[in-house]
Amino acid sequence: MGVQPFSSDGTSERFCATYRLRVDARDVQARASALALEQSIEMPLAAVTQDYIRDHIVAQVASIDAVDPAGGASGFDVKLSFATRTTGLEAGQLMNMLFGNCSLQPEVELLDFEPSSQLLKALPGPRFGLAGWRLALGLAGAPTRALTCSALKPQGLSPQQLGELARTFALAGIDVIKDDHGIADQDDARFAARVAAVQRAIELAQAERGAGRVLYAPTLSGGPRRLAEQLRIVREEGVGAVLMCPMLTGVPTLVELVREQAAVPILAHPAFAGIARIAPALLLGRLFRMFGADATIFPNFGGRFSYDRDTCRAIAARAREPLGSLPAMLPVPAGGMRIERVDEMIQQFGTDVMLLIGGDLLGGAATAGESVLARATAFVERVRRAAAPLPAQRAAGAAAAP
Repeated sequence: MGVQPFSSDGTSERFCATYRLRVDARDVQARASALALEQSIEMPLAAVTQDYIRDHIVAQVASIDAVDPAGGASGFDVKLSFATRTTGLEAGQLMNMLFGNCSLQPEVELLDFEPSSQLLKALPGPRFGLAGWRLALGLAGAPTRALTCSALKPQGLSPQQLGELARTFALAGIDVIKDDHGIADQDDARFAARVAAVQRAIELAQAERGAGRVLYAPTLSGGPRRLAEQLRIVREEGVGAVLMCPMLTGVPTLVELVREQAAVPILAHPAFAGIARIAPALLLGRLFRMFGADATIFPNFGGRFSYDRDTCRAIAARAREPLGSLPAMLPVPAGGMRIERVDEMIQQFGTDVMLLIGGDLLGGAATAGESVLARATAFVERVRRAAAPLPAQRAAGAAAAP
């Protein structure tokens, strides 16, 4: 069954989503049709008497393709076509249409999503994007290099202790210093006190160094009232970025509150993103970008997590590929990375990337018997010396996108 063309008034404009169904071949046609109904009207088609609903609202099965078992993942890839109007042009409802009820069906995985032109216009995308990070750091027009990032940790440190660690990272020349995502608004370091202490420490370190700007990204957490108060503090303290976990605070919150009120680049953290069977490149690379994140942290291969090389390259490609008029999003490989892997990561992802190394700067310094300042400085210098990938390597990375 073909996908309906767009109409001038948007009535028939549609978007597509692709699902992996792990079912027997004899059941796939019926299962695909059931999935289309479940994700659109959630009732038997025979009970629908309105022609308009049958013609324009019910999702359509656009294609069914068998997956080669030799590829290691048997099943069928089913593409559904949805009416854009069913999303209400709103992020939360879009996620509901893509993977609401069927997220409860263990044989279904959401692989991909092709937005309609209406969705690309309605959803905000990055306010700053990849280029905005460089501009905020005063690097616009400078020779392109990868950006550096580290995390303040662990939980339990006081605002003053976190500020001292931030000062050390800033003196080393790290571009972005973020809260560990587990540091929120706990008694040990309340948001207001922590943000003030860390921001002042970074500003003093910048003045001491006399070169380069450093951005602090505190963790935003809580409901709308708490988030609004945290954003007020961010603005009043002159903080240069924020960190949030869209899957914990909610994607509508990212779209409607944080992006509009923060007025600084947003670093999206993937916590809780693995709870659903959504392809990482789609969720962390495309959807977070459409919802307004300016950078996306993802667990890089070879670290503490199990993402493979192709998955990570696909996330980075999705973050930066052409997508309507939306700016590119900055990829941030992370998750147990070490200084010794800097050159390898830049060869994989290029220099339009921000490398996040946290625990290795602290634990590595202790193991090597050196100061955290020395270890962090070595990280910065290694990134600045690292060569950009060859054109063929960049092309290979782009080809990894699904």
